[in-house]
Amino acid sequence: MTTRKASNDNAITRESLYGTTPEPTYAGVTSFMRRKYTKDLTGVDVVVTGIPFDTATTNRPGARLGPRAIRAASSIMAWEKMYGMEFDPFDKLAVIDYGDCYFDSGRPQGIPDEIEKHAYDIISQGPGLLALGGDHFVAYPLLKAHVKKHGGPLSLLHFDAHSDTWADEEGRIDHGTMFYFAAKEGLVDPANSVQIGLRTTNPDTMGFNVLDAPWVHANGIEATIEQARKAVGDNAVYLTFDIDCLDPSYAPGTGTPVCGGLTSHQAIEILRGLQGINVVGMDIVEVAPAYDVGEITALAASYLAMEMLYLYANSPKTRTYP
Repeated sequence: MTTRKASNDNAITRESLYGTTPEPTYAGVTSFMRRKYTKDLTGVDVVVTGIPFDTATTNRPGARLGPRAIRAASSIMAWEKMYGMEFDPFDKLAVIDYGDCYFDSGRPQGIPDEIEKHAYDIISQGPGLLALGGDHFVAYPLLKAHVKKHGGPLSLLHFDAHSDTWADEEGRIDHGTMFYFAAKEGLVDPANSVQIGLRTTNPDTMGFNVLDAPWVHANGIEATIEQARKAVGDNAVYLTFDIDCLDPSYAPGTGTPVCGGLTSHQAIEILRGLQGINVVGMDIVEVAPAYDVGEITALAASYLAMEMLYLYANSPKTRTYP
């Protein structure tokens, strides 16, 4: 049952890890959806953590500030159950905000290993992980951590304007090449993965199932859900959402915007229609608040992150507590 007792600064003062507790949306200490800030993983189902890294970008930087922006925007909607959900995910899942991954930005060569270790240290103790990026490169070490725990290859459920599978035989990994290496290294299985919303040219699909943005617009939400379900089946799924999957009119605050993308409505409905798939890990990335307008990009990201938690709460292997 959702807790309705009003209080303040729930990121610090919250006693129970469950339930939604209202407080002023414009004030107080912010965490993601006002969840408790803590490093204690006792009884925790899902950890939210920020990965404030953006030096793998190829266009506009600034996504290092994404986790902070998403947290702040989430406070707008943290006062009640999300509209249309059959239950409040926080009634079923004990969710905490773990804070951000620490790394030394002056030693960039060590950052991927630090992100992987940060993620694995959390998920190896049981909880699922929702990571807030950061540029999309962070999905690569996050995938490594999840494969280390769950085995691989995983199915990739990938929302993006870009395929991020551009080849670089010399081993250069940035936010546009990491899924090329993820596929080559067996972290993900392209045949059982799906990329949704693409609208940049890359002739080599590497065997990924692609539902590009024109296909989604032409065939609709239900057909997209059907094809995505068919692609991932019952496999363990890593869900990664680059906010530039949305059209710039819905998400201007990102490093590499591309016109013709999905609406926030389409993205939310597709995620909600995928209830029951076996999600084991999640991220939302590439929010760059310096280019945002009225925080609409950060707000969209926080809504999508909540849809991910709802999806995780309906996953057949979700670990929950009484």
